Amino acid sequence: MTSQTAPKGTVPANVLGHVPTPDQIRRAPKVLLHDHLDGGLRPGTVVELARDSGYTELPETDPDKLGIWFHEAADSGSLERYLETFRHTVGVMQTRESLVRVARECAEDLAEDGVVYAEVRYAPEQHLERGLTLEEVVEAVNEGFRQGERLARENGHRIRVGALLTAMRHAARSLEIAELANRYRDSGVVGFDIAGAEAGHPPTRHLDAFEYLKRENNHFTIHAGEAFGLPSIWQALQWCGADRLGHGVRIIDDIEVRPDGSVRLGRLASYVRDKRIPLELCPSSNLQTGAAPSYAEHPIGLLRKLLFRATVNTDNRLMSHTSMSQEFEHLVDAFGYTLDDLQWFSVNGMKSAFIPFDERLAMINDVIKPGYAELKSEWLFQQTSPTSGSVGSEG
Repeated sequence: MTSQTAPKGTVPANVLGHVPTPDQIRRAPKVLLHDHLDGGLRPGTVVELARDSGYTELPETDPDKLGIWFHEAADSGSLERYLETFRHTVGVMQTRESLVRVARECAEDLAEDGVVYAEVRYAPEQHLERGLTLEEVVEAVNEGFRQGERLARENGHRIRVGALLTAMRHAARSLEIAELANRYRDSGVVGFDIAGAEAGHPPTRHLDAFEYLKRENNHFTIHAGEAFGLPSIWQALQWCGADRLGHGVRIIDDIEVRPDGSVRLGRLASYVRDKRIPLELCPSSNLQTGAAPSYAEHPIGLLRKLLFRATVNTDNRLMSHTSMSQEFEHLVDAFGYTLDDLQWFSVNGMKSAFIPFDERLAMINDVIKPGYAELKSEWLFQQTSPTSGSVGSEG
């Protein structure tokens, strides 16, 4: 048919394709692998923690204005202003009570947004200014996550949160943080990460940490291929042995789309796809850092078509003024993604999580797939006119 109008009694095309509404996207079970604890605070919490702790350097003390400031500063194109945003959030996360609260609210906010599994990362070494030890930082954050999980359950939501301990790539504590992650691996910490500026701070400077984790059969991801490019990805994989790529969006530089529409993958891109190496893609964050000019031009569209192990993530919810639901909404608008596509991304995320295989499988089969199946079936129960035609009504 060439007509834009479906014949009476047939199922509309948007229903057949399960094009999701914003409400369905919010209710869809989602998986988040790349989210920074210090990048996801509620603006009101930042204001209250600053007041309670005597932190006086906030640019705004009104929560609404502060939220706008964070987004505009992160969106300014100035690296200095972007980094300043984290100075303020980390500045109010220096006590046990503040860490518990921020972690608790993180779990609650993600659960409210329909996230059923999340791995949230933070750098313990950045929270020692008021006398906490590394161990006390980890235990406070873990306590907050458990509190948030319980409160979410009481409010009718289910979420499981694991922590990733991050070492700063410009510092010299990566082995110490890797050992810390290993000590708490059965107490809420599911893996390790390095973060910070890629240029001038290659992951190979931290080989002792990665070698230690491999000997301990532990998991780690590496921020790579965000601002720097293919050498960063290559080092993270072939020198360091990363299980996942934090961002990894610059793998697109090794993919050629020819004028006739055919695609040629370079050897690194082929390796990443063949080995099913997960890409922790963060579309809104990538727009802010210049890794992509728009959602419609974001490499995730091509990577999805080529069946890379692509996942969707928030990175910094406060700075990017985003959530997992908003990330999915942008992708639905840009690429016409359906609930089937969103399920594909969510299953990819769960397959790539750092918890045991049987638990990942149970989350996929018992939580994620049933959740999307229920959303896709909702059109069957929509109110219809008693005089409207129906498929097969002639008996």
